Amino acid sequence: MANERTYPLLPCGDLDEAISFYETLGFRKTYRQTRPNPYATVALEDIQIHLFGMERFDPAQSYGSVIIAVPDPDSLYHDFAAGLRKTYGKLPVAGIPRILRPRKKYGTVRGFSVVDPGGNWLRIYKLGDSEQEDSAEKAEGLAQIIYVAARLGDAHGDEALALKTLENGLLRFANAGSNDLAKAYLYRAELAVRIKDYELARSSLTAAESLELTDDERTALTDEFAHVTELVNQK
Repeated sequence: MANERTYPLLPCGDLDEAISFYETLGFRKTYRQTRPNPYATVALEDIQIHLFGMERFDPAQSYGSVIIAVPDPDSLYHDFAAGLRKTYGKLPVAGIPRILRPRKKYGTVRGFSVVDPGGNWLRIYKLGDSEQEDSAEKAEGLAQIIYVAARLGDAHGDEALALKTLENGLLRFANAGSNDLAKAYLYRAELAVRIKDYELARSSLTAAESLELTDDERTALTDEFAHVTELVNQK
């Protein structure tokens, strides 16, 4: 056989709320039914998301997850973020729904995540990337701690454990290079915003800003500084 198609369905408590959220991201509704079961399809170019409504469904308990491989996750993130800012007046990074910015999750894998109103994780990765350890970039010291923390906070959704991991790493590698320290402080600020510890978020951003970085290092971190500054200021 050939040309088969498989379309897993993602659950949500309020189907219309979910459709509206995806329209905010730039999707369009391509199908909607109410009987015998609430069901809808939304599409963005070749990306299709199939949704079904479930009464008394708790998004916080959702195990729904889908991997979406795209050629340019960074460009897609900026499109999604623009739509979310327009609708919510800010970038939602905590709770449900939320979006987590692009970063290198582990080794060679780069991407970002969206959690929809049903608590379903859309894991958007760069097409062709692999998590195989034999192809992963080797990291050491604080850089490796940041990778582990990002895996916990961005892939697993455990911000508290990610923050604890990062704090331990900062204590253990207090003499790390300024570039790695800046990345660690910036990610700590982001995690702090997610758990609503705004004092820690502000102090972490200040710590990153106070580091002596080369012009090239600061240029490379421009987007990260801008992102974290936005989060800290949009409280």
